[in-house]
Amino acid sequence: MTRANAIKVLLIDNHPLVLDGLRAVLETYDHIQVVGAAGLALTGLEIAERTRPEVILLDINMPQINGIDAIRLFRERLPETRILMLSMHDSREYISTSVMRGASGYILKDVSTDEIIVAIETVAAGKTYFSSGVSEVLLERKAHESTVPLTGREQDVLLQIAAGKSNREIAQSLGLSAATVETHRKNIKKKLGIPTTAGLIRYAIDNGLT
Repeated sequence: MTRANAIKVLLIDNHPLVLDGLRAVLETYDHIQVVGAAGLALTGLEIAERTRPEVILLDINMPQINGIDAIRLFRERLPETRILMLSMHDSREYISTSVMRGASGYILKDVSTDEIIVAIETVAAGKTYFSSGVSEVLLERKAHESTVPLTGREQDVLLQIAAGKSNREIAQSLGLSAATVETHRKNIKKKLGIPTTAGLIRYAIDNGLT
């Protein structure tokens, strides 16, 4: 990817050291272009409306408007921009609410630089991404039995989808073909009446499958 076609990224975090560190690291990658940085969500929104970033890295704990509440503002004003939450919190509530509001991914601040880059690339490509620590939270099964209208195998596939995995990754994990996984994915969407992957993730979280 040439610099002209680089992924435009906006950073929003109220900790100056985090902003400076992230910016310094991301600017070493030729295919990433940091178009701005802000310490407040509303300031970030102003920058985003001018620069039209493809991905926004958004912190949760911020003054005035927190990151989770800000997701809706960004989705309303910039529907094509993908939101990637960058947080120190791995609570199910934060993750679930972020996804329900429209975030495309959720990564923890202690992940490696390489994983941050992968997350940016993934959500910029229109997919979802959850860092390893978040995936572990998503994949913790609740003790009670679920009454959702899915087969055991479909629930297994849904869990993997909720962890942000692709059809190929799910196939490798469950010992299936990618075509079989895609069939399961279509059946799950049809049974639940949910057309989008983000909707499936919300369903999995809300119904205790994760």
